[in-house]
Amino acid sequence: MILRHSFTPPNNSRLAHLCGPMDEHLRTIEMALQVKIAHRHEQFKIDGHKAKAQRALEVLQAMYEMAGRPIAADKVQLMVAGDEAVGDNEDGSQVLHTRRTDLKARTPTQSVYLDNIARHDITLAIGPAGTGKTYLAVAAAVDALERSAVQRIVLTRPAVEAGEKLGFLPGDLTQKVDPYLRPLYDALYELMGFDRVMKAFERQALEVAPLAFMRGRTLNNAFVILDEAQNTTPEQMKMFLTRIGFGSKCVVTGDVSQIDLPKGQLSGLVEAEHILKRVKGIAHTRFTSADVVRHPLVARIVDAYDKARKS
Repeated sequence: MILRHSFTPPNNSRLAHLCGPMDEHLRTIEMALQVKIAHRHEQFKIDGHKAKAQRALEVLQAMYEMAGRPIAADKVQLMVAGDEAVGDNEDGSQVLHTRRTDLKARTPTQSVYLDNIARHDITLAIGPAGTGKTYLAVAAAVDALERSAVQRIVLTRPAVEAGEKLGFLPGDLTQKVDPYLRPLYDALYELMGFDRVMKAFERQALEVAPLAFMRGRTLNNAFVILDEAQNTTPEQMKMFLTRIGFGSKCVVTGDVSQIDLPKGQLSGLVEAEHILKRVKGIAHTRFTSADVVRHPLVARIVDAYDKARKS
């Protein structure tokens, strides 16, 4: 199918911002939607499958409306993925409020994810890297703490090496486990700022600890996040999930395509997804490469590895 569209009145500045440097934005749309886009001045021709060509036209029209200034490459990627500004941005989706920034879902699955977190005491989030599983969970936790919906945030992950032997790590216990927990610290610093994070640690409103430290505890009035859960054993996963106390909310995130457990060891996340599938009060969110919100190459890398594993 071939669609033709002319932007009127023509505006050379808007058209330049719409196309991007060296037509970069048009190439992004072509690659994502598998269409061909040709243009001469304000006249555009889109060649491709009917639904995809129509989608490309909708994206182009929305981009032209916002093209009063340059459009960021990641903005185009998100719009093509079905995220932003193809219609009304005021869509009623949940907004997370933190001291540094306000966040909202950038893909439909992220929107479902945030809704699941808001509505359920326990949420399992499974999917590839770059889909925002951990970052949005931390943002939801910070939002809950700022609203006094919880008294503290507890972030944890198993201390499992990612496919390589790190050997002896120097320093005290905190310094030894810090490398494993660094991604959680990074998210906290970005959302709260370094000073506020330090103050939250001082008043024990914030705790970051390896999974082994959770045994024997009951976590009341807390927002608890277990990251990299694909590297838990079934026993560790059961132990963690039974730590949840009254007034608490729990989010478990992981990527089952990147399990670093010893060969033959069942992942606690894989087992939990199967066992808890129909347990009331527990939500399940599955992300795919379409939800990747990092560099466009990340989604293509995820797809390439998935195809290689299936072949």
